[in-house]
Amino acid sequence: MRLPLSRAETVLLSAAVALFLVAVFGPALSQPGDYHRFADQRALWQLPHAMDVLSNLPFVLTALLGGAALWQARMALSNVQRAMAALFFGGLLLAAAGSGWYHIAPDDAGLAVDRSAMAVAFAGLLGLAAAGRVSERAGAWLGLSVLLLGPLAAHLASASGNVLPWAVLQFGGMAAVLALALRPARAGTLPLPLAAVIACYAAAKLLEINDQGIYALTGHWVSGHTLKHVVAALAAFPVVAALRAAAEPRQNAPGATTNRPAARRDAGHA
Repeated sequence: MRLPLSRAETVLLSAAVALFLVAVFGPALSQPGDYHRFADQRALWQLPHAMDVLSNLPFVLTALLGGAALWQARMALSNVQRAMAALFFGGLLLAAAGSGWYHIAPDDAGLAVDRSAMAVAFAGLLGLAAAGRVSERAGAWLGLSVLLLGPLAAHLASASGNVLPWAVLQFGGMAAVLALALRPARAGTLPLPLAAVIACYAAAKLLEINDQGIYALTGHWVSGHTLKHVVAALAAFPVVAALRAAAEPRQNAPGATTNRPAARRDAGHA
């Protein structure tokens, strides 16, 4: 028997429906004509726009660290939390590949690939946040909804030039994370430090907006967009830390792997 929606689930569902309606029926929003003109145009080892391409490597590092932490904590998580965490870290790997591909030769088609990969990571993060602060089913439907609609919004922006659906997904999604951060974590769930994730995301957006200014300020040493990639990758570390903390009680529990060598020694003397 299905349980009725809780108050928190109803509020979250209503907010999601409202954002969807804004994305579909709101006024079209055009992408700036110079969007693909990034500050740092330098090549390295014949790699075009090398700094904006190579600065995606931190996403690979955090994804691998996250995958290892998820494996250690897997028994401490629910099925939904495991799935959403895997989606988040898998999305980071896809984002590294998609963003690297886009920045080699920036254009609308490449940007759609880049944003579609980012949407996978968004889906995992939103699903984790909702599962931990609202309910398991809220995390599941929110994560899967973003996983479906995010790439659609990205490709719609590329095909039609209307970036409103993507903007609603991106900024509405982070507004949802901010709202969820104000709720206490549910008992027995992964206590994600959502405030730290939001802080990294906000810093990354400021760096992205000030791409040219930071490039000039640093004497053409590093651009804002390059730094944006590095800081955005840092947003995964709070999730990694939470997973490692969730794994520690099981590793330190009686009968854990630390006791197994002693058991083998006792068996040898029997």
